[in-house]
Amino acid sequence: MTTSTPFSNAANTEIHPFRIAIPQADLDDLQYRLSHTRWPDALSGTEWKYGVSLPYVKELAAYWQIKYDWRKHEARLNEFPQFTTMIDGAHIHFLHVRSPEPDALPLILTHAWPSSIVEFLDLIGPLTDPRAHGGDPANAFHLVIPSVPGFGFSGSSLEAGWNISRIAKAWAELMDRLGYEKYGAHGSDCGALVSREMGIQKPEGLLGIHVLQLFSFPSGDPAEMVDLSEDDQSRLQFLANFHERAGFNAIQQTRPQTLSYGLTDSPVGQLAWIAELFNGFGDHVDFVEPEALLTNVMLYWLTNTAESSTRLYYENAHSEQTEQGPNTTPTGVAVFGNDFKSMKRFAERDNTNIVQWSEFERGTHFAAMDAPDLLAPDLQTFFRRFR
Repeated sequence: MTTSTPFSNAANTEIHPFRIAIPQADLDDLQYRLSHTRWPDALSGTEWKYGVSLPYVKELAAYWQIKYDWRKHEARLNEFPQFTTMIDGAHIHFLHVRSPEPDALPLILTHAWPSSIVEFLDLIGPLTDPRAHGGDPANAFHLVIPSVPGFGFSGSSLEAGWNISRIAKAWAELMDRLGYEKYGAHGSDCGALVSREMGIQKPEGLLGIHVLQLFSFPSGDPAEMVDLSEDDQSRLQFLANFHERAGFNAIQQTRPQTLSYGLTDSPVGQLAWIAELFNGFGDHVDFVEPEALLTNVMLYWLTNTAESSTRLYYENAHSEQTEQGPNTTPTGVAVFGNDFKSMKRFAERDNTNIVQWSEFERGTHFAAMDAPDLLAPDLQTFFRRFR
């Protein structure tokens, strides 16, 4: 990978402009690998029972090889101002899109695995320039969208120990370095964990956090399970079904490096590993359009970050850092219909200042991609109270 600004190991606070420029040789290599894929002799007619469907992956891989145009998406990404900086020894790549509205509120958006900055592309216009999208200009945001350390253009060179707590501290440093005295934070999945951790750490200037999930579950106290509604019981069952199929979680928490050999060498392997989560283990196939999904996969493949990104799960599972909760920062929660649903009775035990709770019938774990029309107004509503 080449960029306009080579990474430096110097410990400094400088911020450098960045532009994506993938060598054609890397794209040619991808084409060769796709055309020489060795396919498994999977059982027929099993759909997603044993894992991601073979016919689905074959169809998507063919689309990737024949129809997908990386240069088009590279150009779209390069439409947004991008930068790199060093924080606590890590290379941090980020989009920094300022609103045309001078009084816009700064907001940092954090993606998760197996996502990337691509997750938020359809939110940038409505959030930074609501006037141009038929909205109230008073709801505008200045957006900071980092690539999590070890992900995408933040690069694969990452020392051990980069867990949720360390990322949260790095984001506070990034916002301070950009000169933002007051700001909000939003995230989904691991990005929600980072945002909540920021709420616990309470860096100076953080006004509130907005998340798609609060990972608060039954503690084992029988009293918590008394008078569960039918809806609560269905949410617990949905969660149980998710964990039953979430083999990725156990593998990435324990042996991310072993996994990475296959993902690093095979683009179809990387595609399948990511696509399973985006399709909810087969529960909601193609909610995210192929172009967006493949662009997200490309950010893992082209930057060779399969190992460094999955290692985040290991670092979180083996961290000696203990959260000092609960989270008392003003918190907003948006629960989407095709995601596993946070339960308010448990969430309020660990987050004592939930001031907005929204529920939507559609949208997945990646609502910024498949339901931005719902998420953008919810973010605007939540953060309006801090303006």
